[in-house]
Amino acid sequence: MSKRSNESKEHDSSNKKKDKNKKLKIFLWYAIILVICAIIGYGIYNVINNNNKKNDLTEIKEDEIAYTDLIKQIDSGNVEQITMTVGSTTIKVKLKDQEEMKTGIIPSTQAFIELVQDEAKEGNEIELIQKGESFLAKTKDNLFGIVQIGLMTVVLVLIISMTGMGSKGRVYDAENVDEKNKVTFDDVAGIDEEKQEMLEIVNFLKNPEEFYKMGARIPTGVLLCGEPGTGKTLIAKAIAGEADVPFISISGSEFGEIFAGLGASRVRKLFEKAKKMAPSIIFIDEIDAVGGKRLEASSAADNDNNQTLNQLLTEMDGFGSEHTVIVLAATNRPEMLDKALLRPGRFDRRISIALPDMKGREAILKIHAKNKKLDNDVNLKALAGDTAGFTGAELANILNEAAIIATINKHEAINQKDIDDATKKVTVGIEKHSRVMSDKDKKLTAYHEAGHTVVSKYLESQKDIKEVSIIPRGIAGGYTMYKTNEDKYYISKSEMKEKLIALLGGRAAEKLVLDDISTGASNDLEVATDIAKKMITVYGMSDNIGPIGLNIEKDPYQLQLLGDKLEEEIGKEVQELVSNAYEIAQNLLVEHRDKLDALASRLIQKEVVYEDDLEKIFD
Repeated sequence: MSKRSNESKEHDSSNKKKDKNKKLKIFLWYAIILVICAIIGYGIYNVINNNNKKNDLTEIKEDEIAYTDLIKQIDSGNVEQITMTVGSTTIKVKLKDQEEMKTGIIPSTQAFIELVQDEAKEGNEIELIQKGESFLAKTKDNLFGIVQIGLMTVVLVLIISMTGMGSKGRVYDAENVDEKNKVTFDDVAGIDEEKQEMLEIVNFLKNPEEFYKMGARIPTGVLLCGEPGTGKTLIAKAIAGEADVPFISISGSEFGEIFAGLGASRVRKLFEKAKKMAPSIIFIDEIDAVGGKRLEASSAADNDNNQTLNQLLTEMDGFGSEHTVIVLAATNRPEMLDKALLRPGRFDRRISIALPDMKGREAILKIHAKNKKLDNDVNLKALAGDTAGFTGAELANILNEAAIIATINKHEAINQKDIDDATKKVTVGIEKHSRVMSDKDKKLTAYHEAGHTVVSKYLESQKDIKEVSIIPRGIAGGYTMYKTNEDKYYISKSEMKEKLIALLGGRAAEKLVLDDISTGASNDLEVATDIAKKMITVYGMSDNIGPIGLNIEKDPYQLQLLGDKLEEEIGKEVQELVSNAYEIAQNLLVEHRDKLDALASRLIQKEVVYEDDLEKIFD
């Protein structure tokens, strides 16, 4: 029997098991609802029945009983029922050996109620009814009351257990993990320095005694910070795989529940599980969901979140030398975490995982290309050069999309065109040949994209253009694709100014050639305005305002501290930057109008112009 058929059978068996569990959960929920309805129904019946009993009491003949005689009858256990009226000292008494109701006068209502309740505690069955606010001191239905409370307790326990009272952490035991699915440091690339630091943690887990002899303390926690897709979860799994220890994975959002106190309980159970399996690793993904800064408990939800965080802090402080447990946590928002969580002794190490450089991207692409059939013309190094700023997850997605495209096109292997198409699909969007464009819109788009290209060709930092197209992709009517052959860690003021000019080249071409403007430049204007605003407020690149860094998005009140005039000055500086860039773009297009017309004409004719054709036009 083939391996594929075995995997298929295992998959079918797993699906059947999931369906069975799902049906069982549905059955339990229906059973719970049925029990709750029965309890509520019986409660309503009791209310109606008690009301009928009260109405019947008024029809029974009344007689008088002295207060001293009443006390004696209560002490002897001969009183069956007492009815009181709110605000009155007159009561009605039903003795066990008589059918007639007797009327009595009591000196103090509250004292008498306490007396009857004390008797009830001692075992005398007395039904005490207070009209308006009916309550029972002890009733003959006492047995059912116990049963009713028991049923409600069972229902509550069932609901809590179904919502996951215990820890939801998924355990990956090294002994039970298939070698094929085991993650090691060989599966991680692009972060060589960070990997080296992780090796120290692996050594801690493998040989803790050596470090204890030297007097070293095992790190309690390691915080992995980085943008989404940089490989934080992959690194955590690789550490567990290298150390051959159990790996308990849970998301920060899984600690929250609709029931108060369950979050703290989950934290306790999670750490208890890890201690029993020590040495082990607890991995909390998106820890900012549970470890965010504590707020004043203005609501029950805030109070519960604070309790969950407090429990997490307590558990991380409670590790002893006999527990070789390391907490790994990942977040892309470290500034949101509570300071108490970040102090040494809890998260001793903080490792920032940056975007991979060109060498790292090439290594990542080679890892993800291992199980893919690539043609000889595929150049992963060139792809790594064209994907500056991409995360490992995005690079993996490009190769996966390329494999899908190659399969659809019935290619024997993934070729370079498949990879190029996948890159454009991921970055720009799906190509839409079905969208019909009028000649007017086609001309407008052609001159718009030609405007970007011509302006960029005469700017030192923007001149490397790979492809220009007027075929709609995603929400864009066309696109100009730039080369990204180097990793930029810093951007100068002159480069940012040239970026503004390139962005406004499309709008400038529309105005110059068609003497009109369209909505097609809306995204260009938005990006250009944002760059200009950051140049003035964040990067301090204004000669007039000076080197002041203002993060208005995080703290909008910063401007109030520096005065209203500064806000007006910032607006003028931003407007001036954008206006100057637009004017330079117009001047460049007027100077090189022949190149603009030639490229627009070629775009209308061919729809896509590649690097070779661009060189011919500009040479």
